[in-house]
Amino acid sequence: MTGWNLDRRAFLRAAGAFGAAATLKPSFAWSADGDTLRIRMEGDLQTLDPAFMNGGIEDVIMRGIYVTLNHFGDIRKGSPWAPWGAEKLEQKDPKTIAFTLIDGLKWSNGFGAVTSDDVKFSFERIADKALSSPWAYQFEKLDRVEVVDARSGIIHLKEPYQPIFVTSLPYYGGHILSRAGTEKAGGKFTTEPPATCGPYRFSDWQQKQKVTLTANPDWPGPKPDFAKVEIYVVSDDQAAQLAYEADAFDYTKIAISATKAVQATPPAGTTLIEAQSTRYAWLTINMLSPRLKDPKVRQAVQYGVDVGQILTGVYDDLAKRSTGVVQPGTQFARPKNIIEAPDYQKSASLLAEAGVSDLTLTLTVMNDSIRTAIAQIIQASLEQAGIKVEIQPYDEAAFWGVGDKTQGDGYKNIDLALMDFAGGVDPSENLVWFRPDQIGAYNWSGFDNPEFEASYQKLVAESDTAKRVALSNRMEDLMEGSGCFVFICHQPLVVIHRNSFEPVIYPDGHPNAVLFKKKA
Repeated sequence: MTGWNLDRRAFLRAAGAFGAAATLKPSFAWSADGDTLRIRMEGDLQTLDPAFMNGGIEDVIMRGIYVTLNHFGDIRKGSPWAPWGAEKLEQKDPKTIAFTLIDGLKWSNGFGAVTSDDVKFSFERIADKALSSPWAYQFEKLDRVEVVDARSGIIHLKEPYQPIFVTSLPYYGGHILSRAGTEKAGGKFTTEPPATCGPYRFSDWQQKQKVTLTANPDWPGPKPDFAKVEIYVVSDDQAAQLAYEADAFDYTKIAISATKAVQATPPAGTTLIEAQSTRYAWLTINMLSPRLKDPKVRQAVQYGVDVGQILTGVYDDLAKRSTGVVQPGTQFARPKNIIEAPDYQKSASLLAEAGVSDLTLTLTVMNDSIRTAIAQIIQASLEQAGIKVEIQPYDEAAFWGVGDKTQGDGYKNIDLALMDFAGGVDPSENLVWFRPDQIGAYNWSGFDNPEFEASYQKLVAESDTAKRVALSNRMEDLMEGSGCFVFICHQPLVVIHRNSFEPVIYPDGHPNAVLFKKKA
């Protein structure tokens, strides 16, 4: 396996060089030394409706064109939150939060001032079960938003919800929409928002290439340092690094395996950022699949995956094995995995006990070099346990449709899927996706455990830290014990950027271009 990994790295470097050469175009002209900031993101835009966004580039855009009541500071500073669209944001009691919007917020396209009624509409819309938003959990404890006057309101909760300031208000569901504009659009929209109100305006979109944001002259808050933000779509980290070195853009995440080389010889005028992100990677094992209904078969898969080979071969041993979906280094992290190392004999004996032989499973994976490399190591590892794996790659847009129940019953036939999510500050944000209401949405394992759901409800209401730690640890025990999960790692965040500015990065590892600051 060691030789294979070395060969793989050489192949990835060559593939990255080819991809970068194909990406570079004459349109890459400005730099952060001027008034245009160029950021690279992995996937393309699919929707600008906060209720149905997938994250990634969409969230970077939305942080520019919409406003939230509060926002985060940089991940390297602990991601502290502060008021943003609200000049006042105060928790009166465990179930009541008062807010007052900053003066002068104005909708585009003639929809008038941003009001507390727009906040009411936005939050209650996300919470409405009839809308079927995957982000509804962020406001599931919402009772109502009371409009006090044009700029002030009160958020009333049905019961205490501890993570509201770090999970709901500054994130996806917290983006404020125009009631009048959204209703005029029929209640939903995709890539053409009827009205925006943020520091930037959505100026141009070249599919699979670039999104351009330009400064909003009507924005009443602190002006962003850059008049224009260009967000380039480059799926592969190696390709993005080479494109950065060719001056194609000013900020990009790079492959973790490239860290040591960049540390030794950084590109001229470049800063390297290394931080512990909340993005967690795992192998999901779908109990709904006809081939994986038997828990012994699922456990055979768990025992047959050598996570250590993944950490060495793909992450250059720069990441440690995760003990769950809650990030390491926090008080909420589980002490250890139930299955700490591969055991091929145990795997084979479990298959024998289940009366299964010649097992072939399909591994669904997003089609980029890093994820493909992980999939190939899983394939080789499970082969030693007598399990054949066929890798099925998809581009990003198609990948997320595989587990979508609105597209049919295909989600029930997924065998294995290599997944990674951008997590949050609170442990509940990382655990929420494995509740039963996420089956056929983002819970691709079919995991459905009543104790897990009951523990989640206690977790978000509980204020005692020790009790919250015990609850989150128990929930991860239940996940692993189901046979539906192999936890891999929390991916370190590795970013390079020009020395001429200081970026702000959210807990999910994505930048907030609005807050980037030029250096004198």
